[in-house]
Amino acid sequence: MKAIITTKPGGPEVLQLTDRPIPAYTANEVLIKVMAAGINRPDIAQRKGNYPPPAGAPQDIPGLEIAGIVTEVGANVTRWKVNDKVCALVIGGGYAEYCPAPEGQCLPIPGNLSFAEAASLPETFFTVWSNVFDRGRFQPGETLLVHGGSSGIGVAAIQMATALGSTVYVTAGSEEKCRFCEELGATKAINYNHEDFSEAIDKLTGGKGIDVILDMIGGDYTVLNIKSLATEGRLVLINTMKGKNAEVDLSAVMRKRISITGSTLRGRDAEFKSVIAKNLEKHIWPLLASGKIKPVIYKIFAAAEASKAHQLMESSGHMGKIILQFAVDS
Repeated sequence: MKAIITTKPGGPEVLQLTDRPIPAYTANEVLIKVMAAGINRPDIAQRKGNYPPPAGAPQDIPGLEIAGIVTEVGANVTRWKVNDKVCALVIGGGYAEYCPAPEGQCLPIPGNLSFAEAASLPETFFTVWSNVFDRGRFQPGETLLVHGGSSGIGVAAIQMATALGSTVYVTAGSEEKCRFCEELGATKAINYNHEDFSEAIDKLTGGKGIDVILDMIGGDYTVLNIKSLATEGRLVLINTMKGKNAEVDLSAVMRKRISITGSTLRGRDAEFKSVIAKNLEKHIWPLLASGKIKPVIYKIFAAAEASKAHQLMESSGHMGKIILQFAVDS
């Protein structure tokens, strides 16, 4: 098979298209002929050598989300059969023509979505559900603030929360991105280059604050996040793009009874991820099938152009998902 590998830690140029054996699969997995794969921030970190793959994952083939056709089925697999069209969350190896995936981490492609659209779903939707709805205990009617609203995570969070009846605010770095987020359903997008988001949130909520904040920024955003949270508010961290260290006003945490939590998803076991998949299929997949929630793809690259796809993601010039295509939809 053809696969995109990282030849060494470094810039986008270290990604190369090469030949690799088709991977083995276990009794609890299916083998998927990959039609398309999503690009995500962890792929960038892995390429740079800052996010080592967990045990059992391909060490030099990135890729955490795929869509394609089941070609082989493990002995213990009961749900899927050969020729089923699925999308899946994987721990690595997605930038390849074939990739194994645990049975419970596969989901049917909702509605009439293309493989490219389906490949844009797993990593972001699993991440948002696990962190906003599970860890953040987010409830319909509550308010959500998402930093990086035009990212893949932001696009998923805006649509999921608004579809379930909640108010969403976001931050973004340009007026174009702010309008994009509001068109997706955000009540208000705040341009962080023009105003202090904590002051804007204070005005927008009449001083009440936000119930849940999903933060991928970290660093000096932490102080402003705590300032922006409501009483009993929850801060959920999923990345630290501005740094892992922050000075926190612990008295504000106590006074507001704030909960601070966070997680990384990649290293969790298949059973944990299967539970997320079941919740997504129950609560979110019908909304995708009906068109109430829609995949948002910024650009599709041929697999051989993986380095260009990474360059685009690192530029932060995109709005929505970036996809690698291994085969054209039939």
